[in-house]
Amino acid sequence: MRELMWIIIAATAVNSAQAQLRLPGGPLPALPTQKLSQAVGQTANSLDKLSNVRQLQIANLIRANPRTIAADPHGNPIVRDELLAFSPSARSLEAAQARGFRIVREQIIEDLDIHLLVLQPPANIRITKALRQLRDADPVGTYDFNHIYLGGGSVSSRVHDAPPPPDNTVAGASSATRPASRVGLIDSGVDIAHPAFHDAVIHSWGCADRIVASAHGTAVASLLVGRGTSFHGVLVGGELYAANVYCDMPTGGAVDALAAAFSWLAKQRVAVINVSLVGPDNAALAGIVRALTSRGYLLVAAVGNDGPAAPPLYPASYPRVVGVTAVDAHRRVLIEAARGKQVMFAAPGADVVAADGAGKYSAVRGTSFAAPIVAGLLAQTLSTPDLSAGDAAVEALALHAIDLGPPRRDLTYGFGLVGAERISASKEETPTDGRINR
Repeated sequence: MRELMWIIIAATAVNSAQAQLRLPGGPLPALPTQKLSQAVGQTANSLDKLSNVRQLQIANLIRANPRTIAADPHGNPIVRDELLAFSPSARSLEAAQARGFRIVREQIIEDLDIHLLVLQPPANIRITKALRQLRDADPVGTYDFNHIYLGGGSVSSRVHDAPPPPDNTVAGASSATRPASRVGLIDSGVDIAHPAFHDAVIHSWGCADRIVASAHGTAVASLLVGRGTSFHGVLVGGELYAANVYCDMPTGGAVDALAAAFSWLAKQRVAVINVSLVGPDNAALAGIVRALTSRGYLLVAAVGNDGPAAPPLYPASYPRVVGVTAVDAHRRVLIEAARGKQVMFAAPGADVVAADGAGKYSAVRGTSFAAPIVAGLLAQTLSTPDLSAGDAAVEALALHAIDLGPPRRDLTYGFGLVGAERISASKEETPTDGRINR
């Protein structure tokens, strides 16, 4: 079964289990489902408009930063005038330099046996033509744009406060009897001063050791290791290794920044890494992911919110990456969640709250916030990178998943729902000033 688990187009025989893997504590506070439905209807009133939301985000990003960001032929954001060379041979690199390509940055990732270079093409050649020249001159090499990856969800206006308990305990939490788990996060910055992290162990990386916090990264981090009076993440008492790949830079989230973050996490030997970012297929990123997964690292990634008919997004769609979709309090897949063979699990991604970047707690919605639930569950059982143990951890989680769609694995829910304790439906509508956005 372990081999079939990783053949994405195969239908693996995993029956619905009667029990869930236990999470510490109780569910997150429920949000009024009627208001959620109304808000979704306002932001995405038809399925064919869902992907337009991210396209609008990309267009605004390019428009605001024309000197540093451009679009590839498919409209995806890229760092202007930069190309990537993934572990090129010395001969091909010399040939590229002879044609006027200049090395502007490079990384040697010894733990993954990777040499990544950022090249600037000659000034008189358009970026698309320059990439074609590199590929034509070195057909066996790996070259691509320096694509930029974006978050997969949104944090609404704050809904309530939830200060951490003074006695350092959480009802139902079992972290005191479990060895501390470690989990990695590649995202925007985490507000480590937020009350949810008052006793968390967080190792931060990026931004020249400055803390550049954001709502998205803080929310995802809180679902992993945060806790408050009526809120807690999956790994209370665990260690979070948080890499900020944005740092409030327009070109934040580029592939070379992701590579540096993966390099840091590989040096720390963090076995499970959450990536709630989405973007296009990229040859260099594919090589980095392949190097990690072949060494026993588990990458957990959001499948994205471009709608059921949208093309696959990455890194969730790469082989051996654990792709996660999101469901609401009624265990229905979110209307904006991607579908396809990349979906391996479903987890709560709506009707829940998380820490925000302002010291409060806010409503969150999107596959970004389902992925850390799955990452946390896998991190409970996988302490160090190990190919066989990683396969076994995913297999065990699949066996405990609640089958929500057609029997066995399907394109909407994957193996099924995990972490169901994180959500509960509210039958009564209660007023709130929070707005639920895609």
